[in-house]
Amino acid sequence: MKIVMLTGSPHIQGTTALLADEFYAGALEAGHEIVRFDTAQLKIEPCLGCDHCRIISGSCVHEDDMNQILDHLLEAEALVLVTPLYYFGMTAQLKRAVDRFYAINPALLEAPKKVYLISAGADQDPWAMEALVAHYRTICRYLNWEAAGEILALGAGVPRDLEGSEALVKARRMGKA
Repeated sequence: MKIVMLTGSPHIQGTTALLADEFYAGALEAGHEIVRFDTAQLKIEPCLGCDHCRIISGSCVHEDDMNQILDHLLEAEALVLVTPLYYFGMTAQLKRAVDRFYAINPALLEAPKKVYLISAGADQDPWAMEALVAHYRTICRYLNWEAAGEILALGAGVPRDLEGSEALVKARRMGKA
């Protein structure tokens, strides 16, 4: 299976990076092909809503790192969205990339995918990730993609909070599947 992973944390050695590493390792162990893009480290301009992509057949007005992501995304059978919980949603870095899916919306609607959500946050309230999960599920519903699994690590604000946690085991297992 070809998998695209988009991470959204500005912290390259943060909590969600650790979870992403486990998923990635599990995917490789299972023989999947996986490509990872750390969106906070890339030059991705925000969608302007200018509809240039509709007028010029899928070509965004921005010439930036999003082009390499979109090429892989079209071919992928699965997508993994990895983000720390920032103010009850995904990070701006990841959202910026997701918003740019718009440029190839017609093609994405014809490309079924399994989509996984991996998130961690310092909050411990069970409701803290509800808006993030609703957003993820809405994206899946809109694109006719399968919401295939979620790992939501509450009380995990720094990597050491995950030591010995079930979330790490689940991430590797999810990657293998």
